[in-house]
Amino acid sequence: MTAFLIHNMAPLMFASLIVVLLIGYPAAFSLAAVGLIFGLLGIGLGLFQPNFLQALPERVYGIMSNDTLLAIPFFTFMGLILERSGMAEDLLDTIGQLFGTVRGGLAYAVIFVGALLAATTGVVAASVIAMGLISLPIMLRYGYDRRVASGVIAASGTLAQIIPPSLVLIVMADQLGRSVGDMYEGAFVPGITLAALYAVYIFLMTIMFPKTAPGLPAEDVVFREDDGQRGLPSLVILAVASGMFGWSMMRDSNTHGADFVVLSMFNAIVFAFVVAVVNWACDRLFKFRFLSRLAQQVTFAMVPPLFLIFLVLGTIFIGLATPTEGGAMGATGAMILAIMKRRLSWDLVRQATESTAKLSSFVIFILLGARTFSLTFYGVDGHHWVEDLLVSLPGGQIGFLAFVNIFVFFLAFFLDFFEIAFIVIPLLAAPAERLGIDLIWFGVILGVNLQTSFLHPPFGFALFYLRSVAPKESYIDRVSGKRTDGITTGQIYWGAIPFVIIQCLMVALVIAFPAMVMHYKGLGTGVDPNKVNIQIDLPPIEPEPPQ
Repeated sequence: MTAFLIHNMAPLMFASLIVVLLIGYPAAFSLAAVGLIFGLLGIGLGLFQPNFLQALPERVYGIMSNDTLLAIPFFTFMGLILERSGMAEDLLDTIGQLFGTVRGGLAYAVIFVGALLAATTGVVAASVIAMGLISLPIMLRYGYDRRVASGVIAASGTLAQIIPPSLVLIVMADQLGRSVGDMYEGAFVPGITLAALYAVYIFLMTIMFPKTAPGLPAEDVVFREDDGQRGLPSLVILAVASGMFGWSMMRDSNTHGADFVVLSMFNAIVFAFVVAVVNWACDRLFKFRFLSRLAQQVTFAMVPPLFLIFLVLGTIFIGLATPTEGGAMGATGAMILAIMKRRLSWDLVRQATESTAKLSSFVIFILLGARTFSLTFYGVDGHHWVEDLLVSLPGGQIGFLAFVNIFVFFLAFFLDFFEIAFIVIPLLAAPAERLGIDLIWFGVILGVNLQTSFLHPPFGFALFYLRSVAPKESYIDRVSGKRTDGITTGQIYWGAIPFVIIQCLMVALVIAFPAMVMHYKGLGTGVDPNKVNIQIDLPPIEPEPPQ
């Protein structure tokens, strides 16, 4: 029995952790308890000395002194302030009016605003709850299929997991030992592509099943001109002109990839905002407008969040700020936006601060438990057991990636993304690197995969967030005055399934086309610091002649 325990300590330890977690004990305490119990067992079996556990305080101190993790409370606070300041409400209302009578227009608006909120908040709960409270009653009012409406809201909220400044990407970079900035660079294109795939799905639904996502009635479309027209041409002209302005300003620079996109967007924002302000001033002073009311409203609604995106991501991408500093600037910018909207209050700040403290404490406690578990697991050579097991899989890199993604997908049915990131990801880093897999690419693949943990039962948190704000019983709509049926939990679950499939498709696309992520390498010097060999040639020293 003793020999069996000694030779199988690592698999027994991992299996025990899974059993304890499935029983329902909190992850942080389960990790710490399993680590300490097996640590004492290992000491009793003679696998290591009692002073082995003296390394634990140093690991705890390493967590407390980790500058990267400081970005988590900053981005969380920023997202909570924006969610409560009304920015999401203004955006959804304006973008919904922009699509107007187009079939699926409200769904497109939810996807678009979900991507913008993801790039400004990085918090799934804030995005799902905000869009659920604001857009779901409107979609039900105009006859949207309940599965389509709930699915697109929940899925668009999960974009905060992959579009920077995602909290998942911060944790992933920390656990893989890579730069958060590089992780953000690599995830930028896949995140935008995933949002586009959501829109393609809605487009196909409106073609095959037009009644599932109708457009707004013509009488409910506002921001019209005096002659009754919507003024879309001027909006198109403004968008094209601002895009050309941004591109012309950046075409001769040395920026590439996400840097080029973000900085071009910033130049376009500045141009569009200046044009909109001049148009507003001319309308007030001279009763003359060269932009439509719709174009002006869309510009004023989109410029603040887009400027905040540049303030956070732009400064990180161009190397002006670290992710922690970018998060601090984003939190400050969110408070400034709330002040401009006259919605910043002491109660708002207190609520955001308390929620930020709770989430940050949750992350730290899980990380403490994970470090306790990993100390013993590494002590019994568990990392070698995992590495040898995964490297020997058939199919090389593709076989490894296929197995790991299937494993993580099913593990996400029972564990949330923080638990998976702190328990599983560190064990996968060494085998991936041994197989020659770029860890930024690997991290983005797993980041897209972990989005599914928010959408499939039984622990799909995005579904829980939506369930908490979606009407369960029939109610009287406050605008139309008609009785509207509520949404069942089954409809929410069924509505999420197509988007889980889309996310799995996105995982396959990122694996098949690594260039979607690997463009981040073009932003550096191209020199691997690990392969730099510094040689110093000194002239020979002549001995001094004897005195």
